[in-house]
Amino acid sequence: QEVDLEERLVDLDLRSDSDIPDVPPPTDSTPEILKKALSGLSARWKNWWIRGILTLAMISVFFLIIYLGSFMLMLLVLSIQVKCYHEIITIGYRVYHSYDLPWFRSLSWYFLLCVNYFFYGETVADYFATFVQRREQLQFLIRYHRFISFALYLTGFCMFVLSLVKKHYRLQFYMFAWTHVTLLITVTQSHLVIQNLFEGMIWFLVPISSVICNDITAYIFGFFFGRTPLIKLSPKKTWEGFIGGFFSTVVFGFIFSYFLAQHQYFVCPVEYNSETNRFVTECEPSELFQMQKYSVPPLLQAVLGWETVNMYPFQMHSIALSTFASLIGPFGGFFASGFKRAFKIKDFADTIPGHGGIMDRFDCQYLMATFVHVYITSFIRGPNPSKLLKQLLILQPEQQLSVYKTLKSHLVEKGILQPSLRG
Repeated sequence: QEVDLEERLVDLDLRSDSDIPDVPPPTDSTPEILKKALSGLSARWKNWWIRGILTLAMISVFFLIIYLGSFMLMLLVLSIQVKCYHEIITIGYRVYHSYDLPWFRSLSWYFLLCVNYFFYGETVADYFATFVQRREQLQFLIRYHRFISFALYLTGFCMFVLSLVKKHYRLQFYMFAWTHVTLLITVTQSHLVIQNLFEGMIWFLVPISSVICNDITAYIFGFFFGRTPLIKLSPKKTWEGFIGGFFSTVVFGFIFSYFLAQHQYFVCPVEYNSETNRFVTECEPSELFQMQKYSVPPLLQAVLGWETVNMYPFQMHSIALSTFASLIGPFGGFFASGFKRAFKIKDFADTIPGHGGIMDRFDCQYLMATFVHVYITSFIRGPNPSKLLKQLLILQPEQQLSVYKTLKSHLVEKGILQPSLRG
């Protein structure tokens, strides 16, 4: 019976693979000027130069957006999220286009709007409390935000049920699941990226830069020294590139953190100033970003010749972030490679010449965003008096007075305040 069950599972797996039609290969989007300039090179070196030039261009644009401020970074994250979602949904549409499923694309985009409305509404309620308090229309939307979000989702759910047609039930549920998994991968993770950004731009820049650094250095080490295959899902990945990328990323993260930790612009939490209607990054840096003296372990003293070293505590955390980016982060890329192999495609799209689609560049970033958020909440974030005060200011006067009396009574019991004398 076990053998029969295994054979049936194999048959089902093969049948599902054979049901997947071939997806048209992506077109070559390389600019003509680059094609002519690199026409004399072999395909291997041509790809090297195209990837290198486009990588430098993307890094330059990224630095420009950093200069423009945190709001532009949030818009960038939202734009990348929508594009990644589009690329994954388009693959599903291409693969199953022959079935002509009703409302599939419309419902997919509708669910994207619903989920973004929920997450960004939560962000507005959490970080823009003072701004919301001044506008009655927003107060209504925030007060009933979760109910409105749920009602919007239920509308989409009912529309999906109404769209079900005979002979395509199973496929339509496949697509329903496809849409929701795509939402989980893109929208939820991009929301965490923005949450990390509000903790301070350094929590956004170091993880993202570490993944980029690991991707570049692993490619370089693999290109020049790669001999030993790393994983079957990605035949071009090598152990030499993996190990070289790891050490390069840890060193880069440590040095990059040192420079960022010196500036308030990067280390202060991003807060919205309702009076100026601007995001501000001004504060007294926390202990994480104040220079400390550390004793060098005895084993390293003989090698380095130093007994103590001055560094920012955040640099120690950067080692943990860089280690994850170089050892675990690539598994996001391997997961994406498995996905592409399952649907017989080379890249998610052809948006970036030499790189593929946007999702091809950010497959590791989403995994990294989740780790950073968990890391902050587990090891870094403590009570936030500023955020608590914002929440208190939203309460009605009688509720604020009740909180004041309870807090005063508690402080008197602890002996922190003296009980008031009554004449």
